[in-house]
Amino acid sequence: MASSEVHSDSDDGMDALMDKFKTQRYKKGFNEDTWEEEFNKVPMFMKSAPEEIDPREYPELACLQAIVHDEDRPPEEQAESMKDEGNAFFKEKNYEKAILSYTEGLKKKCGDEDLNTVLLTNRAAAHFHLGNMRSALNDAATAKKIKPDHLKALIRGAQCCIELRNFAEATRWCDEGLKAHPTDKKLRELRAAADKHKRAAERDARKAKAKEKKLHGEKETLLAAIKERGIKLFQSVKRPQRHSDSEDENEASSAAITELSLDGLSSQEVTGAQVFLDEQGSLHWPVFFLYPEHQQSDFISAFCESTCFIDHLAIMFGEELPPWDMDRKYHPQNFQLFFEDMVKETLYQVDPEMTLLKVLQHKRFFVKAGTPSFIVLIKGSSFCKQFLTGKKILGL
Repeated sequence: MASSEVHSDSDDGMDALMDKFKTQRYKKGFNEDTWEEEFNKVPMFMKSAPEEIDPREYPELACLQAIVHDEDRPPEEQAESMKDEGNAFFKEKNYEKAILSYTEGLKKKCGDEDLNTVLLTNRAAAHFHLGNMRSALNDAATAKKIKPDHLKALIRGAQCCIELRNFAEATRWCDEGLKAHPTDKKLRELRAAADKHKRAAERDARKAKAKEKKLHGEKETLLAAIKERGIKLFQSVKRPQRHSDSEDENEASSAAITELSLDGLSSQEVTGAQVFLDEQGSLHWPVFFLYPEHQQSDFISAFCESTCFIDHLAIMFGEELPPWDMDRKYHPQNFQLFFEDMVKETLYQVDPEMTLLKVLQHKRFFVKAGTPSFIVLIKGSSFCKQFLTGKKILGL
């Protein structure tokens, strides 16, 4: 009978409480407009942890954090808590914070080798996802020292080596792992991938070496052909102070001329054209024609050494003259060609009927930047007279 009375009182109390909510609002609940935001502040229901934990805004979370970081707990418990925290950050793909948590766990220096190995392999995984392959490899190697047969450490180490393109080392990691885990599918796949990449890299290296050797041989042959013809390459150097006697001037000239080398064959022009030797043994040079009166230029990418200047000029200034020649005076029969000896500050006049080779073999012609260049003027023009005034001019 007593039990029935207690039950009756309990029902009556609940009814009264529920009746109360019919007339009064519950004052301590979530706000109906901001309930989702408030709900997300409860640690159990948080979708993600805030970047900074303010105790006034997140009191429950701050309390839990204080428990996690309680320095009075044994090192093993602290390290375990930091591992869990790191795992939570890792699941959120917040790898930077995961690394910080795992690092804090390792700083506890607990005596649990299994836990330390997990902290290292987890941190290696976070580094791996951030692209920090060297750091990830270091952590995997440290974990392997503690536990030589730790599967995750062995797999991560092999993956890092492959990403670092150290395929021989990746193979070694896989072989070590397969001794302890001979049936592991992941290790077998990594071993096969490392071997495939290694063979491909070795093949590419052989091809590159053979290509380099071939190119070097071709350049040596080209260099020999240039030397055989007596053609001189020029490289700018700082000229010594000029003196009045001709002997010092000759020394300045010699200082500006370097011995033939492969580097001296490289054109510095944006075209990238370079001298080459054809199958018949003829040299073809990139050549510039400069028209100072109009500040214009022409470029011939492959001027055969046996071709005369007039042959090219007749084509370039044939039926159709360039648009900048407003006076229509740039006809081949009106041209005067020169090359400049910058060391002796002298212009040498070139006969258009000469071949390129004949001019390049002149004792005062030096090929600059791999590209011979020539000045074109209009014979008898006012600009030509003005341009040549005060200059030393010699014939070939």
